[in-house]
Amino acid sequence: MDGNRRWARVHGKEIIFGHAFAVDHVVEPLVDEAINIGISCLTFWAWSTENWDRSKIEVDAIMTLFRKLFIRHIQTLHKKGARVVTIGKIEAFPEDIQQKIAESVELTKNNTRITVVFALNYGGRDEIVRAINNAYSNAKFQMTNDKFTEEDIEKNLDTHGLPLADLIIRPGGERRLSGFLLWQSAYAELYFTDVLFPDFSPEELQKAVADFQSRERRYGK
Repeated sequence: MDGNRRWARVHGKEIIFGHAFAVDHVVEPLVDEAINIGISCLTFWAWSTENWDRSKIEVDAIMTLFRKLFIRHIQTLHKKGARVVTIGKIEAFPEDIQQKIAESVELTKNNTRITVVFALNYGGRDEIVRAINNAYSNAKFQMTNDKFTEEDIEKNLDTHGLPLADLIIRPGGERRLSGFLLWQSAYAELYFTDVLFPDFSPEELQKAVADFQSRERRYGK
């Protein structure tokens, strides 16, 4: 979800205005379009493990936006039939936000129209390290031939039970993954655009999906 801060500056607004606009005007229309297209799982990387290094004012303001997201907007997603899931180290957030996240997951757990994943305090390297540690410390874990297998790691990832990534879209002009879904993106198609996230409309999603559909996926063959 890159470009919120730059978008705010372009519009002569405070930085937080870009984040707020994304939450209030971009996320739900993209979910609606994903449902229309037939996408079964859509992930938003809303907060990375590195984002805590931003100014306290910005961090506090974004925490307030998360409270708004998990109080107001989750109810709307629930009505749309969306199942809400989170990945990342949720325990790093204030307790009230953790509680709202848990309530949102519980409220929507039986919805089947689409799965909407929010990556919160998420980093791909951190996820893999935690998966290895979890596998190693699990009392029921038995290594195959005294070695970890891909299955051992995968079943301890935050995304266990979710589909692997088919398409990763990065708005905002950067041409890198920056640690997003490192394990899950092995055969994902990548789509980069200069469009800032607050301007990433359902039409932009259609463009990305059309580009994806035009590609021949070889899976290493």
